[in-house]
Amino acid sequence: MLKRLTLFIIIIILAINPVKSLEHSLTQEQIDLINEISQYNSDIKTMVGKFLQIDSSGARTEGMFYLDRPDKIRFRYAPPSREEIISIGRGFYVIDRREETKFAYPQDQIPLRIFLNEKINLLDANITEVTASEDYIAITIVDETQIGPVKVALIFEIETKDLVQWVLTEPSGAQLTFSLYDVQKNLIIPKAYFYIPAQYGAKRK
Repeated sequence: MLKRLTLFIIIIILAINPVKSLEHSLTQEQIDLINEISQYNSDIKTMVGKFLQIDSSGARTEGMFYLDRPDKIRFRYAPPSREEIISIGRGFYVIDRREETKFAYPQDQIPLRIFLNEKINLLDANITEVTASEDYIAITIVDETQIGPVKVALIFEIETKDLVQWVLTEPSGAQLTFSLYDVQKNLIIPKAYFYIPAQYGAKRK
């Protein structure tokens, strides 16, 4: 828990005191580090762990996540929630197991998709800012969508190159912060974990 709280403090520090921005050119040291992070994470084919989500109002939700590259990820929220977020390669779906409904987001409108590629190259993404503390680096990516610019700040631990947190900012300014912990890598994940039952009907928002 202390490490998770420390990460949230680091996010605040990075937001207030950016060390480097793409208003200036990236240094060779930053380019090398981003390439190392890209290669390290490309070599991780599956991940399983827990997540803590905090929204703009401070509401906290926990759950499990499962990642299988390329293009597959699942977030299963802990009870009493019945929601899940699943990507199965054609888009991201928010599903409700109680109502048996699904709501789709096109894959190309989710900045996090860059982290789901079989070969990750963060330098190919639309990076707008790179900030760093002694132990963490935040790489901010922005995509233009039908509802406006969507931004995600990916936070990596510099020593391990592990993704430890990301902050998703919607055009409205609303934010979702995800922290990852108890992560295991390169496990076998059953294909059934990335399946949406055919009877789940489309839901409109």
